[in-house]
Amino acid sequence: MESLGHRLTVPWRRCLVAVCAGALPVLAFPAPSLWWWAWVALVPWLLLVRSAPTGRRAMYDGWCGGFGFMLAMHHWLLPSLHVFTFVLAALLGALWAPWGRLVRRLLGGAPTAGRVAAALVVVPSGWLVIELVRSWQGLGGPWGVLGASQWQVAPALRVASVGGIWLVGFLIVAVNTAVAVLVAVRPARVPAVAALAATAAVGSAAWVWSPPPAASGAGDRVRIAVVQAGVVTGTGSPARRFDREEALTRRLAGQDVDLVVWGESSVGFDLGDRPDLARRLTALARETGADVLVNVDARRSDRPGIFKSSVLVGPDGPTGDRYDKMRLVPFGEYVPARSLLGWATSVGKAAGEDRRRGTEQVVMDAGGGLRVGPMVCFESAFPDMSRHLAEDGAEVLLAQSSTSTFQESWAPAQHASLGALRAAETGRPMVHATLTGVSAVYDASGAPIGPRLGTGTSGARVYEVPLAHGTTPYVRFGDWPPYAALGVLVLWGAVEGVRAVRLRRRAPGPRVPPARTAHGSAARPGR
Repeated sequence: MESLGHRLTVPWRRCLVAVCAGALPVLAFPAPSLWWWAWVALVPWLLLVRSAPTGRRAMYDGWCGGFGFMLAMHHWLLPSLHVFTFVLAALLGALWAPWGRLVRRLLGGAPTAGRVAAALVVVPSGWLVIELVRSWQGLGGPWGVLGASQWQVAPALRVASVGGIWLVGFLIVAVNTAVAVLVAVRPARVPAVAALAATAAVGSAAWVWSPPPAASGAGDRVRIAVVQAGVVTGTGSPARRFDREEALTRRLAGQDVDLVVWGESSVGFDLGDRPDLARRLTALARETGADVLVNVDARRSDRPGIFKSSVLVGPDGPTGDRYDKMRLVPFGEYVPARSLLGWATSVGKAAGEDRRRGTEQVVMDAGGGLRVGPMVCFESAFPDMSRHLAEDGAEVLLAQSSTSTFQESWAPAQHASLGALRAAETGRPMVHATLTGVSAVYDASGAPIGPRLGTGTSGARVYEVPLAHGTTPYVRFGDWPPYAALGVLVLWGAVEGVRAVRLRRRAPGPRVPPARTAHGSAARPGR
C-alpha cells in the first residue's frame, strides 16, 4: 500500500482512490450490516493518507475520503436533493481535511514507537471530534456515526452504556489505526498490539462494570402496540391513511394493550381544527383500553406555523400531553439559511416552508403509571435527547418516524437500528414506530423484542416490553468521550508547540559574515 501511495502521483487518480477508501466503512451499517467490517474498514484510507508526499496532499486525501464517506452514507438522499447531495457531502467531507494532516504527521514516513503510541490515541480522538462537530443539528445531525455500525453487537452495546456511541467509535478507530500500523510500520508492532489488547480490556471492563439493567420485577412488563399504516399515496392520502390506522387499531381490542403508538405524520390534520378526528381517536382509546399516541403533522390552530407533534389521546379525549419536535431535518423540514440556500427547493424536494420547533422535551403519563419519552423522526439519532428523557424519568423511549420517501433505500433499516443504541445507552427499552417501516422494539440492553415490521408491511403488532430500573454510566456522566478526545487534541497540540519551540532554539543561528572596516579589509575576531 505504501508503494501504491507513492505511485498515485496523478491528483485526480489519488482523489478517486481516497473517495472509494472513505466510502468503505458504510458497508458496516444497515442495510449490508457487515458490523465486523467496521474494525478494519478505515485501514486503506489510513494507509493512503500516511503515504501522502506533503501535508497539503494529506489534507486533500482526508477531504476526499470524508466526501466519499458522507456521500455513501447519505446516497439515499439523491432522489430528493439531487446535485445538492454532492454539495453537502463535499462541505461535510472538509471536516476530515485536518484529520488527514494529523494522520500523516503521526504515521507518515518511518514513525518512532513514541509517535505510533501517540497516534493510537490522537488519531481516534481527531475522528471523534469530527463526529462531535458534524453532530450539530445545523450540519445534519449524528447520522452515520461510526459506532452506530455496532448496533447488533452485544459487547459493543455494553460499551455504549458506559460512554455512549462515542466510546464505541473511539475504539473502532483505535483498532483500525493499530491494524494500519501492523501492516505498514512493522518496527512499531509493540504499541499496536498493546492498543488491540487495551481495546479488548475496555470491552471486558464495560461488561463487568456496567451490568445490564435490572428488570423492575417479574410482572413489570407493558404491552405496547405499534400501528404501521404502510404506504398510502395519491389524492386524499391523509384521510385514507387515518382510516387505515383506525381499522388496524380496532383489531387490538381485547388484547390487553397498555399503549398504542402510531408513526410520524400519522395524522395530517390539527385535532383542534378536526374535533371529529379527536372523537374517533378517543373512541379507539376506549375500545382498546389504552391511550393512543399519534403524531400530528399540520398547521396548528392555536399557534402560527406547521408543527410535528406527538399527541396523547386517552379514553376521555386528548390528555393535554403534547411534544413538539425540536430538531428538524435540514432541507426536509426546513432550509438552513434559506435566503442563501433556498435554491435547493428548485433542484430537489427541499421543504417549501420551514416547520416550527418545539422548545422542550416532554415525559408523558400514558396511564397506569407508565411514563414514556417521545421523540420524532431523526431525533432518535441524537444520544443526548434519549439520555435527558431517561434522566427525567421516562421508563420507555418512543420514536415516531416516517421514512416513506426512502422506502427502497438503506435509510429505513439504518433508522430502525438507532433504537438499539439509544436503549443500550440509557438502560431503557425503546420503541421505534414508523409510518411505513421499518418498525422495531428493543429491550433495555438493546436486544430486539419480537419481529420487525418491514417496509412492505401494513399492520399492527403487540410487543411485550420488560421495564428496567437503574442508571447507566452514560446517563450519569453524559457525553464524556468526545470532550475527553478534545482534551487529548489540545494536549497534543501543546506538546507539539513546545517541541517546535525547542527545535527552533537548538537550531544553529545564521552564520554572520565578518565585518569590514572603512578601508574595506575584513576585521578579524580578537583583533
